[in-house]
Amino acid sequence: MKKLILLLGVVLLASCNTTQQTVIAAKKTLKGEWSLDKISYDRDGIFEVNLYNDASAECFTGSTWKFIPNNNTGMYDVNQSSCTSTGARNFRFTIPKPEADGVYYFLFKPINAKKKSTNNNAGYRMALQHLDDTTMTWAMTVSLEGKPFVITMNFNKLQ
Repeated sequence: MKKLILLLGVVLLASCNTTQQTVIAAKKTLKGEWSLDKISYDRDGIFEVNLYNDASAECFTGSTWKFIPNNNTGMYDVNQSSCTSTGARNFRFTIPKPEADGVYYFLFKPINAKKKSTNNNAGYRMALQHLDDTTMTWAMTVSLEGKPFVITMNFNKLQ
């Protein structure tokens, strides 16, 4: 019986360590500059989507993002000249351990230059669907007409 409990404890510790190593590796891969090249939806149609209570999806397309994992901060730059609100914005992020469904999530919170929340402490949660050395995909599920609506954001690494 003692051996069984010891074995379960070792397996539990090993699985926690593997999860933590995965999160650390993801943050290391995330480090650097990325371009948000494509935003798509899980259904056909024309939608007016405002991302992060900031700007339209069209304004975010082509934006550049910088991730600094050692302090879990970053910045994105909305650079479409046709958009009314352009410029750099700061954010804090984290990738927590996966939930029971095994999915890793990317948690994102807008902040100002002094690292204080700019959105009444509200944040956003996206499924981290894919991350490798050159590409990354987030999926954010919101509600549209009482049904789930998935916004997919595809990034390419710049450096």
